[in-house]
Order: sequence, then C-alpha cells, then structure tokens
Amino acid sequence: QVQLVESGGGLVQPGGSLNLSCAASTTIFSIYGMGWYRQAPGKQREWVAGVTSRGSTNYADAVKGRFTISRDNAKNTVYLQMNSLKPEDTAVYYCNIQGGTFRWNWGQGTEVTVSS
Repeated sequence: QVQLVESGGGLVQPGGSLNLSCAASTTIFSIYGMGWYRQAPGKQREWVAGVTSRGSTNYADAVKGRFTISRDNAKNTVYLQMNSLKPEDTAVYYCNIQGGTFRWNWGQGTEVTVSS
C-alpha cells in the first residue's frame, strides 16, 4: 500500500511563504498526475493544484498566481510553493493522485496556519 507523507507546514504571517513536500512510497509515482488538496476547519476537502505525469500544471482560482506545484520523479515527491499566503489558506494540506476516481490512502497531511 502506497504511503503519502506530507511535510513543510507551519504558522506563517499573512503575506508569507511556505514550501510543502509530499513523498510517495512507490516506484511508479511518475505515471500518475498528482494533486494538492486542502481541508479547512468545518469544510470539505478541496483540490488546490495539480501536475500531470508530463509536468503540466493547473490551479484552483483561489491560489492561481500565488502557488506553484512541481514534482521530482526521481525522489517520488511533489511540492507546493505557497507565496503571498492569506488567512483563508489556513487548512490541512494533503497530496494524492489527481484525475479519475482512484486515490491512494490519504496521509496525515501537513497543517498550514496563516495568522498574524
């Protein structure tokens, strides 16, 4: 069973930056499109950004121009660079496959809190 381990979250002031990482325990990581998702308190999990197996990226409107997703297939890792953070970005962030309905088991996520 594939394990997903997210890291890099923390407390940051509005306007600050964080770089999240997600490592997957699989040798076939490169064939999957990967996405970052987030779940704010009291809300459903939502998709934030995605990168295809070929490296094409797409973003939710709420984060477009502020977040950048990337991947390193040699390290089975996907990243999310988050700049110009806003309080409404506060959430637990997760990574998983994007596209279709198949998902690996969700990891524990990494918590991001944007507050002054």
